[in-house]
Amino acid sequence: MVTAEILSPTHSRSESHVDRYLRVRANSLQICDPLEIEDYVVQSMPDCSPAKWHLAHTSWFFEHFVLKPHAPHYRLFNDAFGYLFNSYYQTVGPMHERPQRGLLTRPSVAEVKRYRAHVDEHMERLLNREDCAERVAELVTLGLNHEEQHQELMFTDLKHLFFNNPLRPVYRSAPAHVTASSSEASRFVSFEGGVFEVGASGKEFCFDNETPRHRVLVEPYALADRLVSNAEYLEFIHDGGYRRPDFWLSDGWSTVSSQGWTRPLYWSEALDTEFTLAGVQALDPASPVCHLSYYEADAYARWAGARLPTEDEWELAAGATPVSGNLLGDIEEATLHPQPASGVSRLRQLYGDVWEWTASPYTAYPGYRAPSGAIGEYNGKFMCNQLVLRGGSCVTPADHVRATYRNFFYPHARWQFMGLRLARNH
Repeated sequence: MVTAEILSPTHSRSESHVDRYLRVRANSLQICDPLEIEDYVVQSMPDCSPAKWHLAHTSWFFEHFVLKPHAPHYRLFNDAFGYLFNSYYQTVGPMHERPQRGLLTRPSVAEVKRYRAHVDEHMERLLNREDCAERVAELVTLGLNHEEQHQELMFTDLKHLFFNNPLRPVYRSAPAHVTASSSEASRFVSFEGGVFEVGASGKEFCFDNETPRHRVLVEPYALADRLVSNAEYLEFIHDGGYRRPDFWLSDGWSTVSSQGWTRPLYWSEALDTEFTLAGVQALDPASPVCHLSYYEADAYARWAGARLPTEDEWELAAGATPVSGNLLGDIEEATLHPQPASGVSRLRQLYGDVWEWTASPYTAYPGYRAPSGAIGEYNGKFMCNQLVLRGGSCVTPADHVRATYRNFFYPHARWQFMGLRLARNH
């Protein structure tokens, strides 16, 4: 999960703190609308969490970090929930082990929803107090962005859960499909080298791992104008991509060999269908390939005679491009799946569809210092052995991502909507 500290609050000028709080919180419950009660509880692997846990954890966040210290006379809903629904805040106290979240049949889903309603009632009351609203605004904005991160995780965790059910359940029927503008090969767009500034300025909302803004030296480079497609990745497979160690990093080849990988996660053995949130669907050749590990993305790039971009190259190429693309807007209308490239912009699919692996290790920017206290546990302690991804996915809330946003995962992970864009030295 991407996590970090807020530096300055921001929201729509026409939307109050209360309205935004209620909207984001309602979205989490809306994601659960298609679920049966049994779907809320099961955990398919240690990296995933049950939907019920996500609902409770995001409520605990507001209770612990906002209500408990800032709401006069607030009483905890249940003293035990701090242990059950803390995630990794070691300075807060001990917690239930992550791989065993699926064993929490109690509290019930109904009680967790009562917990959410209890927290929301007190949060709304607090935010309507003129003497408190601005004082807690930064924490509330952080909590809402934290909840949006969990909304994305709810989709990816549910997809993994349903995939592991032999019945291959359908979360929701697929909406109308976007038609590709063409099937022509991608082209490379060139960028000049030089010394540039990257990172967030801190003048608007950002996470602490996006700061401080700093200078970088970048050599001339080129980026593909769109994401790598399913058809292109199929060529890699048919050319023995998963059988030829010369394309792979040593750790990648060890992982492929030990895990028996022969194709992207969710693809059928026949390579003609893939599992989606709309159930099993025919593999669309024009759609972006997704659910790739870093190892697979890097191997494909080598096979293609290219490489993965660095995160600095990606951010500089994105520049001041407005955030627009196949992201999670209205939940009822969302595609919940990567779509073919369309349009005639210089760089297509910069935002949405799939998170784009970069070649950059997830480390601190020059001058970075982790915030003090429990909030400081968001980022600093995770800056080891992970790689940066950029751009957001089809299940990333549309108001949540920006050019400086840094996602990060371990190189073997692939249950998230992850894909790639090729880069070359110019």
